[in-house]
Amino acid sequence: MNRSDLRSQERPSPPTQRFSDKGEARNAVWKTLVEHKIARFPFPLKDRIPNFEGADHAAARLLEHAVFVNAKCVKVNPDSVQRYVRKGLLDRGITIITPTPRLRGGFYRLDPAKIPKEHHWDAASMNMGGTWGEAIGLDQLPAIDVIVMGSVAVTRDGRRLGKGHGYADLEYAILRELGHPAVPVATTVHALQILEEFPIEAHDVPVSIVATPTDLIEIAQPLPAPCGIDWTRLTGETLEEMPVLAELKAILRQG
Repeated sequence: MNRSDLRSQERPSPPTQRFSDKGEARNAVWKTLVEHKIARFPFPLKDRIPNFEGADHAAARLLEHAVFVNAKCVKVNPDSVQRYVRKGLLDRGITIITPTPRLRGGFYRLDPAKIPKEHHWDAASMNMGGTWGEAIGLDQLPAIDVIVMGSVAVTRDGRRLGKGHGYADLEYAILRELGHPAVPVATTVHALQILEEFPIEAHDVPVSIVATPTDLIEIAQPLPAPCGIDWTRLTGETLEEMPVLAELKAILRQG
């Protein structure tokens, strides 16, 4: 039996399954992935959406789900671990909308009709597609069929934890403020990122599809999703850092 066979039989112990604090849940997941050598570049893992061993298999499993069969446009987070998802979508001819880090530059569009197939992997990188990405305004956002979010942890009833900054939740809320309908929200994680319980708040976006390297989980009764932005939670500093929010306010005033 070779080393890979032995490794495939290992069953790492998950972190403590129930948490009353979001930060403790995140730290437990980051620590467990590192301790079991499941984590992959970039490092350090803390304060990131973790990349993990088998992320390519999780992406392939996710894209097997029926919601992607007729999808024309999918919003995907820019983190490293979902690069396989982004490439898989481009390979299928599906347009990608991806946010800039911390939403400081708004959104980018990756149009597979304009990207040669041999450059799909490069276009799927964390830098919004490099020369292949096209910056677009909020009024240019197309109809989105599915959203793929990065996760630090999830539960089997659809709770999701991000890095703790709330950007993915805000991106979702922006779409709802613009009149986009609620659509399925999916994620890819390692099995060690699936916990039993952690607290959530009204602005937290739940997931309805979870893919791991070995499993595809569909939440039968997804939790309620927010319908828009809670402007009272946004500080003046946040509004200054994200010109996209000023753009959104201008659109809403015109509407």
